[in-house]
Amino acid sequence: MREWVIRGGTIVSMDEGLGDLKGDILVRDGRIAAIAPTLEAPADADVIDARGMIVMPGFVNAHMHTWQTGLRGVAADWTISQYLRAIHAGLATHFRAEDIYIANLTGALNQINCGTTTLVDWCHNNPTPGHTDAALDGLQQSGIRALFLHGSPKPDPKPGQKHFSEVPMPRGEVERLRRGPMASDDALVTMGLAILGPGMSVYDVCDHDFRLARELDMIASMHVSGPMLTPDGFERLAALSLLGSHLNVVHGNVLTDAQLDLLVDAGVSFSVTAEVEMQMSFGRPLTGRLRRRGGHISIGSDIESGMASDMFTVARMTLQAQRFIDALDSFSAQGKGLAEITIPCREALRWATIDGARMAGLDRRTGSLTPGKQADIVLLSARDPNMHPVVDPAASILLQAGVANVDTVMIGGVLHKRGGRLLYGDLPRKLDELAQSSARILSDFNRARAAA
Repeated sequence: MREWVIRGGTIVSMDEGLGDLKGDILVRDGRIAAIAPTLEAPADADVIDARGMIVMPGFVNAHMHTWQTGLRGVAADWTISQYLRAIHAGLATHFRAEDIYIANLTGALNQINCGTTTLVDWCHNNPTPGHTDAALDGLQQSGIRALFLHGSPKPDPKPGQKHFSEVPMPRGEVERLRRGPMASDDALVTMGLAILGPGMSVYDVCDHDFRLARELDMIASMHVSGPMLTPDGFERLAALSLLGSHLNVVHGNVLTDAQLDLLVDAGVSFSVTAEVEMQMSFGRPLTGRLRRRGGHISIGSDIESGMASDMFTVARMTLQAQRFIDALDSFSAQGKGLAEITIPCREALRWATIDGARMAGLDRRTGSLTPGKQADIVLLSARDPNMHPVVDPAASILLQAGVANVDTVMIGGVLHKRGGRLLYGDLPRKLDELAQSSARILSDFNRARAAA
């Protein structure tokens, strides 16, 4: 594997021991070998001139339904009830395996283009093993680092079938994947579970799925986005010692203080998707309540069918939404605004990097620029007019930068974007395939709806 020296950049390491510095990074065998103000380049190393650039760890998108990439915009004006009806009981049922493949491939390539090097792909439209394998093929062909969370579809039941809330995670399919293509936890794409949890399933299913995750030592993520189907589920599972740091709750806006205390004390992580939560009437994003408890926060873009999935937008939206909530609370309690900002930009940058990696169980491999970790590195053009001059690099990343500034993306020491251009050679044809897939799905959906 090629050696690289990234020379002369403003390094935002997100490593508490290293901090920020002006300097060089040596990449060897896909890992960060050294970081220092000055490094001597090995004779055969390729040099990347990073002068005038911010060098940062790649973003971690901690929650995204990548299979919806071909449906961009359809959910732009929907609440959660409209979304569940039209997507899960409608559009999702018209996806073929090849639709999942092209959506995951192009969606992952877009994440790379936007500066994300690690994606948590919450895949819950896999009615057959073929759909699952296609989803994995798309991620693997893109070159992104990913945690693939194996979920389950949510169509309306046919006569004689159980409602999806009564159907546990399919052990046989999970074991097929773990014994075969997803056996390694050291691969670029690793596996976890996208379970229903107390929010969306009956207690027997909760018990089965939580035990399966514990038995197979896998991360298990679940949505809590409205009234819970099993209101006392977390309490009952805690009594059986089935809660732990391998679990992740997405959204959680409706959790009571007692439930939140229980989950935080158990080490459960949380993924906030502020923009979709505000649009779809989930309630206040959980960010502030988690911060007060010392909870583990990660952030994600959520639905490709609804809003932008670049992590610049995600991080900015999450940060400013909570700052706004804190200001409103101050007006309500004291009749005046805040004297000081409640959340610094650097904290929000942690949510989008090292804290997201921790949620995915990958913080020993990625999430910060630390010698020994995988070389998941992004270079931003800080001389661009929207960013120059850089006074505080963390603030520049959070509040000034955007996708147009992403010059270079490296994942595991392999370049995937250089000079502002994705290096995936067949992109135009793949985008055409995505458009064709989208048109056919929408046509089939509209035809079925008209015939109903």
